[in-house]
Amino acid sequence: MKSTHKLAYNLALITAGSVICAVAVNSILIPKQFLAGGITGLAILIHYGLPVIPLGVIYFLLNIPIFIFGWMFVGRRFFFYSVAGMLIYSLAVLIPIPEITITDPLLNALTAGIITGIGSGILLRSLGSAGGMDILAIIILKKYSVRLGTTSLVFNVILMLTAISRLPLEMILYTLIYIYVSAYFVNLVVTGLSQRKSVMIISSQWREISEQIMTKLDRGVTVIHGEGGYSKKQQKILYSIISFQELARFKELVRSVDADAFVVINNTLEVMGHGIGNQPHW
Repeated sequence: MKSTHKLAYNLALITAGSVICAVAVNSILIPKQFLAGGITGLAILIHYGLPVIPLGVIYFLLNIPIFIFGWMFVGRRFFFYSVAGMLIYSLAVLIPIPEITITDPLLNALTAGIITGIGSGILLRSLGSAGGMDILAIIILKKYSVRLGTTSLVFNVILMLTAISRLPLEMILYTLIYIYVSAYFVNLVVTGLSQRKSVMIISSQWREISEQIMTKLDRGVTVIHGEGGYSKKQQKILYSIISFQELARFKELVRSVDADAFVVINNTLEVMGHGIGNQPHW
């Protein structure tokens, strides 16, 4: 039963993310003659040249060779969920969606970026993807040790340079704004709303502060044995991970025990682990 719920949950995320992304494509990107990044952008560019072929069909055909090669390089669970995601997305972009009537092209780029970022973020919180660059980038990473971001960047640069001969330069520039905004909202959906902070505390009252963090915030604490570089004095350093929502309470807690405590607070990119982790399982 648990595996059935997990399957249904992930397919729901993939479906919701795909439909949301399709809304951006059909209601803004294509009517306003914008592009997109990755395989979706290539499919849109081909669709502009061959409008008789539906975008969903082009996207599906472009993904066939990617998935054939991807079978050898990606995990089976990720592969099959991504096949489902690719099929759902290909069908979703075939659904006719009314154009969003915004006249300002900058607002169109911003709106499309927000919608796509939310949809892509939901997709990335599942155990799969919608295919395309996600699979291609993993293939190149494992075969040639090229970073995922580098592959996407090079592909998008080539795509934009190719599109200059077919689309007005201002549409390319608005597309770049769209890509930037969508990437920002992807990060926000995937990790931003559950951002974690790493904290380090140096205090003579370290025992009490440690106890307060564990009992009041219900967070683990690591005690690190340190030494002052100048004073050579032995000191205890507390290290912990807390959520963004707990930050204000944490500061108040430390001040109540030791107003002179030395505290360092850092943003964390990702945290993996039971209880406090914020990395999606994909």
